[in-house]
Amino acid sequence: QVQLVESGGGLVQAGGSLRLSCAASGRTYRMAWFRQAPGKEREFVTSTTWSSGDTNYADSVKGRFTISRDNAKNTVYLQMNSLKPEDTALYYCAAKIRVLGNYNYWGQGTQVTVSS
Repeated sequence: QVQLVESGGGLVQAGGSLRLSCAASGRTYRMAWFRQAPGKEREFVTSTTWSSGDTNYADSVKGRFTISRDNAKNTVYLQMNSLKPEDTALYYCAAKIRVLGNYNYWGQGTQVTVSS
């Protein structure tokens, strides 16, 4: 089974930065970050593969957020810069084990709050 543990959330002022971490146990193919703001649906933020480092980003975070991975530590990171109040959400790490599979494994979530 795959287990995901996130850390690094917190409160930051607009324009500030935070880095989230997600430590994974078990073999996975692709790792992603999603977020869910109060009263809104969960939305995709970014993802990467362990092997090639292929990444993609939601338009709302392009140029501000960067996903990276440390294969030796089985950990992915989400560096968030130029944070905006609308980035406030519960951020989830997710994993899929197959190329065409769904994201079946989820972390517990870490809160990011950006004050104006």
